[in-house]
Amino acid sequence: DVDFEAEQYEKCREAGEILAQVRDEAAERVEVGVSHLEVAEWAENEIRELGGEPAFPVNISIDEEAAHATPERDDDTTFGEEMVNLDIGVHVDGWLADTAVTVDLSGQDELAAASAEALDAALEVAGPGVDVGQIGAAVEDVIEGYGFNPVVNLTGHGLGHWEQHTAPNIPNREVAQGATLSPGDVVAIEPFATDGRGKVKEGSSEEIFALEREGNIRDRTARQVLDQVTEEFKTLPFAARWLDSPRSKMALRRLKQQDMVHGYPVLKEAEGKFVSQKEHTVIVTDDGVEVTTR
Repeated sequence: DVDFEAEQYEKCREAGEILAQVRDEAAERVEVGVSHLEVAEWAENEIRELGGEPAFPVNISIDEEAAHATPERDDDTTFGEEMVNLDIGVHVDGWLADTAVTVDLSGQDELAAASAEALDAALEVAGPGVDVGQIGAAVEDVIEGYGFNPVVNLTGHGLGHWEQHTAPNIPNREVAQGATLSPGDVVAIEPFATDGRGKVKEGSSEEIFALEREGNIRDRTARQVLDQVTEEFKTLPFAARWLDSPRSKMALRRLKQQDMVHGYPVLKEAEGKFVSQKEHTVIVTDDGVEVTTR
């Protein structure tokens, strides 16, 4: 039997509570003319104020971007009449919560509604003994009902200790056979809807990185960056702008060459079409799911 009062679940709940509050307030700050960096830094600082730590940099994905976009250090980009996806994570001692919401400034209410309603449908289906393919089928049904496509090469995922992506993957379309959910699993369910074909590809820019392995590196700046990463972020993703070193870009290049860190290129809808996203984290219970990020 799973002890849902155990410390790890309490910390997952605490992370979720902090996150729900920060997500809603951050979403309210997204307005035409406001800077991306301001919203991202406000949210990351607020997470710390409330007793958590960012589990990954605040993702601010615009229009065709689906994931892994975060402002750089001196970014002066501002919001326009665009589709904005905010994807935010919190951890408490390495126990995680992950959530996302679309703030639509582009007038495409239907596309934003499709991913939101798909998430509701997924949460109704999810529970112990449920094959993740059934969750994917529920997501696909709703999104196609709106006349859009789910993004098929992005999935929901498990959340581990200090690990932002673990098994099981939770597809956004019907698959024949997937993993089965069990009581005690902590998973993030995140439908993506698009008016494009439903595939994302890697763009060229990278502002988010994560530790691949520890090791020795001779370059002093690279070593300082590596020390900060292993101490502060461990295996969780971090933003280049979080690094103390003024020469962090060069240091990251060196660390990447040595396979000590890897980057997360921005993911974009392959045809340049719009993407909306909605995500909650749940704990699978004995008779359903408990949403921690509501």
